[in-house]
Amino acid sequence: MSWNPALEPGCPDAIGIDAIETLIVPRARDLGGFEVRRALPSPKRQMVGPFVFFDQAGPAEFVTGKGVDVRPHPHIGLATVTYLYRGEFQHRDSIGSNQTILPGAVNWMVAGRGVTHSERTSEATRLAPHSLYGIQTWVALPEDKEEAAPIFEHHGKDTLPVIESDGVRLRLILGRAYGETAPASVFSDTFYADVVLEAGARLPLPTDHEDRGLYIVEGSVSIAGQVFEGGQMMVFRPGDAITVAAGPQGARLMALGGATLNGPRYVWWNFVSSSRDKIEAAKEEWRRGAWGQGQFDLPADDRAEFIPLPG
Repeated sequence: MSWNPALEPGCPDAIGIDAIETLIVPRARDLGGFEVRRALPSPKRQMVGPFVFFDQAGPAEFVTGKGVDVRPHPHIGLATVTYLYRGEFQHRDSIGSNQTILPGAVNWMVAGRGVTHSERTSEATRLAPHSLYGIQTWVALPEDKEEAAPIFEHHGKDTLPVIESDGVRLRLILGRAYGETAPASVFSDTFYADVVLEAGARLPLPTDHEDRGLYIVEGSVSIAGQVFEGGQMMVFRPGDAITVAAGPQGARLMALGGATLNGPRYVWWNFVSSSRDKIEAAKEEWRRGAWGQGQFDLPADDRAEFIPLPG
């Protein structure tokens, strides 16, 4: 499918700057050797559609022998979405998954009532200098899916829909947009896309989603005559026809959104839930450490260590 952005309503100068409901400047965090920029949750906005967590990881460079070592840790009430631009790492979880993710592919892990996973640079990659650059997001689950059994899906780069037109290349990661549907099993109305724009190219946002946002990974875009640079997230007013134009160096964006949930979510550490009681129960289960006897287990081939409950 393709579109002609020049014919779409809401060209950059045809809307007011008040179409941007929220502008978010992510907080930088050092996770031990590489930087993460966290856009969600923010003081101004907890979620965009069902997206409750949004981290840009890197770009980071590693010398020989070094890499990412995120030890086994738990989740409830959410799904994690991992998408890389450069590098790779190995996902292992407590339901038996062991999957290396490469750029352009999708790891989709639905925690439901409880799952544990780790993310580590493979031994083969550590044999030489390497880099890592990507985005990890959490999608909050609808209330009736929070107790679902955990699942894991991997979708290779070639299985994701790609739309190309007039200087726009868009890969649909999750959900539906522009007449296409991505293969991952989502549980509420969602869209999530990796968008590369050539200089001056225009991207119309979907008009059939309640909540819509953009994160500028690289380059810049203009909206209503105002320029926004890389490392910013904007959330748009519902219902407005929005088109963004790439700056002179082009832009790379993550477009995201979907239907809002039935209420806010409680977020504590790696737990997301509509119920404080469920989070308290999960905290106690992880603290207890009775692996395989209750809510949590450790990955079968990564059991030597785990991240303890904070504080």
